[in-house]
Amino acid sequence: MTLMGAAALLILVLTYAGVAIGRIPGLRLDRAGIALLGGAAMIAIGAISMEDAYRAINFDTITLLLGMMIVVAHLKVSGAFRGLGAIAIEHAHAPFMLLVMVTLLTGVLSAFLVNDAICLVMAPIVVHVTRVINRNPIPYLIATATASNCGSVATITGNPQNMVIGALSGISYPAFSAALAPVALFGLVAVIVIVRIVYRAEFTRTAELTPHVSRGRMHRGQVLKAVIVCVGLAVAFFAGVPVAKAALIGGAILLLTRAIKPARIYREIDGPLLFMFAGLFVVVAGAERTLLTPDLIASAKNLGLDDVWRLSGFTAVLSNIMSNVPAVLALRPFIPGLENPERAWLVVAMSSTLAGNFTLLGSVANLIVAEQSKAAGSPLSFGAFFKVGLPLTLITLVVGTAWLAFGF
Repeated sequence: MTLMGAAALLILVLTYAGVAIGRIPGLRLDRAGIALLGGAAMIAIGAISMEDAYRAINFDTITLLLGMMIVVAHLKVSGAFRGLGAIAIEHAHAPFMLLVMVTLLTGVLSAFLVNDAICLVMAPIVVHVTRVINRNPIPYLIATATASNCGSVATITGNPQNMVIGALSGISYPAFSAALAPVALFGLVAVIVIVRIVYRAEFTRTAELTPHVSRGRMHRGQVLKAVIVCVGLAVAFFAGVPVAKAALIGGAILLLTRAIKPARIYREIDGPLLFMFAGLFVVVAGAERTLLTPDLIASAKNLGLDDVWRLSGFTAVLSNIMSNVPAVLALRPFIPGLENPERAWLVVAMSSTLAGNFTLLGSVANLIVAEQSKAAGSPLSFGAFFKVGLPLTLITLVVGTAWLAFGF
């Protein structure tokens, strides 16, 4: 290995370790800063030129994520999410029905919109409702987090790692959904069943619920416009319009308003996530150029990743070690050389997402729900989540992998 190769490997390892941990001890760097620093270091040592670094950034992924963030921000600020959540939950007249409503609403919304944003909206509603009706919020919050992960499996726009995979693989939106929507649906059913079993005491206590959720202020005209744009986006996605193009246009249209200041929308955009993506693209590209030799690619085949079961398990473990998006980018150089790259990408999408249900630290959605529960005075513990997350992850991964192995 050359000196530059050794330096690039060190940068890659330190960057991924920093992103996995979320910080560097003694410094105030977050994941975005760590990724950008790693990308800059790759450029500094000459592992990749500035021109190649620009080309390494997959702007389809960045644009898609930005466009969907604007759409989700508009739905949130206009009051659409809170109104929809209130309507659905107010029709739940028993604890089990409340669980079903929370799971299905979170899962379906997460399938078409970014799941992390859905958790930001749903978790406070769940906390408020359970407090009003004097129920234990924990099972419903666990259902919110896990349903958002399961539901987001269904489409390219469901979560950031699917967006990356959609851009890298070239799999169409309809083909992606046809392959993974059944897995997502099974996952939502599994969430309901497992939460019901683990927290049986909560659901065996019969009670007639009359939950009331404050719908807050709603900009009805903006809600209507947002719904029309979302329907248009769904049609465009399934009609084969490039998803990044459709999302950017949809988001831009929603900025045409007199009721909501653009600054309110901009505050909802997760800029650090976009920076992290850009930095990671450059880090991975620099590592590929200096470290990825034909011998290394050949040795990777010894891992047997052509086998769907092995690839699924490897991805799940990798995602829990370094987080799902970095795991997907780490696998990027090796997937095209596999026997069936399209199926392999679908396996990676499915496994990296469902693996997020394994522990409370497995996904950003889980952490968002945990923070909301802590703020409400009902902290969601690691153990409480794990009691549901362990069986849910194992069951959904086995069923999802079997579906792609035998049904694809």
